[in-house]
Amino acid sequence: MHGRTIRIFLVDGAPTGTLTAEIMNWTGHALVFPRAKLADVAKRPEVRRTGLYCLVGPDPETPTRESVYIGEADSVLSRLGIHNNDESRDFWTRTAVFVSKDENLTKAHARYLESRLIELAKQGGRAVVANATSPPRPPLPEADIADMEYFLAQIEMMLPVLGFTFLQRAPEPARVEATADSPLFVLTSVGVKAEAREIDGEFVVLKGSTARKHGTPSWEESYQNFRDALRQEGKLVEGDNAEVLVFAENVSFSSPSAAASIVRAGSSNGRKEWKVASTGQTYADWQETRLKLAGVDADTDQD
Repeated sequence: MHGRTIRIFLVDGAPTGTLTAEIMNWTGHALVFPRAKLADVAKRPEVRRTGLYCLVGPDPETPTRESVYIGEADSVLSRLGIHNNDESRDFWTRTAVFVSKDENLTKAHARYLESRLIELAKQGGRAVVANATSPPRPPLPEADIADMEYFLAQIEMMLPVLGFTFLQRAPEPARVEATADSPLFVLTSVGVKAEAREIDGEFVVLKGSTARKHGTPSWEESYQNFRDALRQEGKLVEGDNAEVLVFAENVSFSSPSAAASIVRAGSSNGRKEWKVASTGQTYADWQETRLKLAGVDADTDQD
């Protein structure tokens, strides 16, 4: 895979404000902004074009997860104004808008992209998709479909760079193989046996791992809600042992501690709970060893 350049411009000069993003030789143009900046963004010409938009924010039921609403419009700004008065969009805090620089994106193109993005977001399973329905793909000429799939591929690549992860796909079993950078980690306390690997910056608990069924009284509500969501989605299921649940598929977490808290059904320091299967090192010790091999010694004062 070759390197790519994404050009990001901070419109307000602030990393948390409005920004634009483009890729060389791509006709698309991205605009990202906080919901609070909607009135300021209304002055920009690109939001009055035909395009695609994503409304993203914490899920009200499970704050550790995101909710996303994906839509399209002939005038993105007009539709955003409607959503701004819609109580069902209270979760919305950040916005991503995609239009075409040459204004060749038609209503049919936008509807095709909307359908495909909703499809991908649901497949990814990382966020709650707030769309009530999944619109069918409109009929397009073969050449237009190829163009829109290319347009979509650029959006998929750009979104994580811009801080949106709802399209990222869960690691495939074929990719979850031991490497020097990702050994097998195990957690065997409180009657469970879980295995995990660190892949592409995420901590992935592997299919077949078990998790304690009943949580501790001090367990954080956000993690309880997160695990309830995993059960509702069929990712954590009942097993032969009535005291544990079983991971029905690989599940990605933002950190070892988040994974350990779900597995142990209680607030946990995953850096101490997860251990390298082959050496017994804690995750923290393993990471420190890697840093020392890279020439970084946390015990040495460099001041």
